[in-house]
Amino acid sequence: MAETINGLYKAEVIEHEGPWQGKKDVEFATLDWVHWFNTERRFGPIGYIAPAQAERSYYDSLNTVSLAAE
Repeated sequence: MAETINGLYKAEVIEHEGPWQGKKDVEFATLDWVHWFNTERRFGPIGYIAPAQAERSYYDSLNTVSLAAE
């Protein structure tokens, strides 16, 4: 999986976003890409929602409180 993500990152950011002026440019582009990858990208296997949204929904479902009176 790590090799797949590395290849995706390299293809989408490093090869297509340049030319780079320095290391800082690459770092900021990486931060932007990671943010997009986790919060905006829609991922089919989890229902075409962003991974961060799926994770949030999962943890919200764990925090449900049941009332004793029900």
